Amino acid sequence: MGRFSNKMWKVLGAQSTRNQSRSVALIEQSAAFDEWAQGLSDEEFPDAALALDVYAAKSDDRAKFIAIAREGADRALGLRPFDVQLQGADRLLEGDVVEMATGEGKTLAGAVAAAGMALAGRSVHVISPNDYLARRDAEWMKPFFDLLDVTVGYVAESSTREERREAYAKDVVYGSVNEIGFDVLRDQLATRAEDLLSPKPDVAIVDEADSVLVDEALIPLVLAGSVKGDVPQTAIMEVVARLREGKHYEIDADGKSAFLTDDGAKLVEEELGGIDLYSDAHVASTLPQVNIALHAYALVERDVHYIVRDGQVKLINSSRGRVAELQRWPDGLQAAVEAKEGLSQTDSGEVIDTITVQALLQRYALVCGMTGTAIAAGEQLRQFYDLGVSQIPPNTPNIRVDQPMRVYDNKGNKVAGIVDYVREVHETGQPVLIGTHDVAESEELAHMLKISGVIATVLNAKNDADEARIIADAGTKGAVTVSTQMAGRGTDIKLGGHDAGDESPEHDEVAALGGLAVVGTGLHDTERLDQQLRGRAGRQGDPGTSVIFASVEDPIVERHLPLKRPPGGADPETGEFPRGKAADMLDSAQRVAEGGMLETHANTWRYNQLVNQQRDLVMARRHTLLTSDRPLTDFADLEPERLAELREAGIDDDVLEQAAREAFLYHLDRTWAEHLAFVSEVQTTIHLRALGRQSPLDEFHRLVIEEFRKLPDEAVRRARQTLQEAEITGDGIDLDDADLGRNTLTWTYMVHDNPFATKGMANMFGMI
Repeated sequence: MGRFSNKMWKVLGAQSTRNQSRSVALIEQSAAFDEWAQGLSDEEFPDAALALDVYAAKSDDRAKFIAIAREGADRALGLRPFDVQLQGADRLLEGDVVEMATGEGKTLAGAVAAAGMALAGRSVHVISPNDYLARRDAEWMKPFFDLLDVTVGYVAESSTREERREAYAKDVVYGSVNEIGFDVLRDQLATRAEDLLSPKPDVAIVDEADSVLVDEALIPLVLAGSVKGDVPQTAIMEVVARLREGKHYEIDADGKSAFLTDDGAKLVEEELGGIDLYSDAHVASTLPQVNIALHAYALVERDVHYIVRDGQVKLINSSRGRVAELQRWPDGLQAAVEAKEGLSQTDSGEVIDTITVQALLQRYALVCGMTGTAIAAGEQLRQFYDLGVSQIPPNTPNIRVDQPMRVYDNKGNKVAGIVDYVREVHETGQPVLIGTHDVAESEELAHMLKISGVIATVLNAKNDADEARIIADAGTKGAVTVSTQMAGRGTDIKLGGHDAGDESPEHDEVAALGGLAVVGTGLHDTERLDQQLRGRAGRQGDPGTSVIFASVEDPIVERHLPLKRPPGGADPETGEFPRGKAADMLDSAQRVAEGGMLETHANTWRYNQLVNQQRDLVMARRHTLLTSDRPLTDFADLEPERLAELREAGIDDDVLEQAAREAFLYHLDRTWAEHLAFVSEVQTTIHLRALGRQSPLDEFHRLVIEEFRKLPDEAVRRARQTLQEAEITGDGIDLDDADLGRNTLTWTYMVHDNPFATKGMANMFGMI
């Protein structure tokens, strides 16, 4: 693995250098057309841009477009792109993921590339980390697009159906990955072609590409219909709430599973009326409810995994540190946590359709993206998306000082070390940004700082609506900001505050103090997130410092090196280790974590590929039924006598075609939902095949393929029966009267994880 990785990094580096050289030459070539672009009037800009073929071989058109983009951005936005921004845009046009440091202007680079693609006749989706950035970037860049006569819109969670339809009709659409994905899923409810919303996917430019394409790639987006789920009974919740770790239940080493001890099972059985939890009468009903309740109480922590806001349980997106408004837990856990918090319980949902972020993006003909840490994710980007990586140098050399990691013997001494360091820096007036891992840690650290006399502004999932303002002012003199995950925050931290220009007295004063000081409270599972946090300092050549505090008791060590003994030699007063073995131990834990994540992604990808291919077949069949006369043709082939009878009754063919369409679609959708339920059931037990010396992957493929082969015939059989028996009049087919009505209450959400997977399943499916 080591030799392969080293070779891979060399290949990536060589490719990046070649790409960079070509782009640098192009930017230099474009300078010859600057005077021409400057001479164009606003009215002449659209025609001049449209006349160019940015993909033409052996022509000056790409260079001319770069000159137009440079002049157009300056004229419309007051932003004259740096050469490195135009290099980034050029690599995006070529379909790469570009690495550009924080503050280097990815938004403008992405807009230039999107405009070039749109002028070439492509339909472009710019996929942002969240709704706020999608709307901000679309509105911010709109004058630039308008100058080129390129239409632009955005979709957000609050967008109406008509607003979405209008946005998708634009040349360039900004939207979060979940909103665009949910619109794809919502189209699975359409029964008429005119009800289709999401256009055929063409080009995706992904902001924060490593986060979306790697970290969140396996998160399923779900379209569900409301059903009453298997929610733990009140009596079960009450007895489980009294169980104690170590006596009544144990938690496994990786902290992902909790299980009853003999004493715990005995207590539960007695409290529930002397039952036998493991008897046939209870093993499939009561025992799963006990496990759900135990997970809710033992493993799911408030202010770590979720918060309570407005009387509702809100999950926290661990990779972004924000409330995940559309995420929830499956299998009754959501309702169990709601019961634990004394809140009203929500219904479970029957999955109508689901698609992972990875499968969604693989539908696009071209995917490219931008991020501050692409090189570190290069292996995954190549393996799962066949994407190249181009590293764009900063416009001004980075002079940030990254201090060695400080490692302590326990969490308490680590926190004390952070507080002392922050207090000392704060006394100089230098602004400090502290990156924490979860809500609870951010609030605990802010409390400890307050005790020491330092008042900090806290940004976490509880006040993420204020994030732009909080982050923008984190560079103000004397500011101390404590924030959860910094990935995808999308706002520059300017020295001196958000109103301070790069040559303002406020900027210069903070720069003289050393710029922004970034503090990490522990290593993340991937070095990319550490790099993203460090990258908040040193924007555009500004001075800055970064340092990470860690302890040998941090979760990353406990999860990935549980049996390794910490080194000796810590300072008896501060608990800090000298540089060397302790830091090596933390680095080793991070490498193990990264290796596990890659293996999980690879295994999950192998399992998901088959279901994705099956979904494509179902979607193709659905599209044919929606957009052609195939339903009436099939009706005539399958039930000619019934069709003739209805025609004799004076019913028009248009009505009969729509009736057949609705019948075929209903049963296709129904059998697909049942197939997804079967796949889910297979996933929960497939790891047991390994015990019988069978290949879990081979068995998964065999079972799922065998079941899928039945789907077309079963869907047609049911549709034939419906067309024979359902009432069809001049007003159409009455599916509701035939007890075949579609679910009137549907919603979309993202499955946060699969908390009931065993450790083997976690490695296999990547849901944990």
